[in-house]
Amino acid sequence: MKIGLYFGTFNPIHIGHLIIANHMAEHSDLDQVWMVVTPHNPLKKKSTLLDDYHRLQMVHLATEDFPKIKPSDIEFKLLQPNYTVNTLAHLQDKFPQHEFSLIMGEDNIKSLHKWKNYNTILEHHDIYVYPRISSEVENLELKNHPNVHLIDAPIVEISSTTIRETIKKGKNVQPLLPYKVWDYIDHNNFYKK
Repeated sequence: MKIGLYFGTFNPIHIGHLIIANHMAEHSDLDQVWMVVTPHNPLKKKSTLLDDYHRLQMVHLATEDFPKIKPSDIEFKLLQPNYTVNTLAHLQDKFPQHEFSLIMGEDNIKSLHKWKNYNTILEHHDIYVYPRISSEVENLELKNHPNVHLIDAPIVEISSTTIRETIKKGKNVQPLLPYKVWDYIDHNNFYKK
């Protein structure tokens, strides 16, 4: 089975994440997309993150009606801060029957050369790249690499940061979130302070 790994803090998961994940699951050769909840991104301040298990629960709620999209807490069990190359090695050991690929935006592929052991990732894994408004695919160095696949997915510019800031201001963000996720956030009074 070919699995696409979509990494994120999902703080919170929103409809933009689901649109991209579903598009990858339905319009590429991927059999499933795993939404890998990142416990701590070395580039983000830990204090801005909701508890890991709340974010994982929101991904469960958001994906339960999508059979090809699965939540994953695989990185919760790894030493932090973690690197993608380590997660890929761990998954390959744990699930040798699967082939793992990465899903990322054009903005991330541009900085791939800064990732730990990025050559190993490129050599052994396909990378599915979805477009971003702020990116220019013509300038993408790796666009012709045989393991890099540019996917003509819808451009979705919804940010978790904007959602958190909007909730803090007491504004309605309900249309940007799967209903069960909005309900979970509202019930727990998340992001209001």
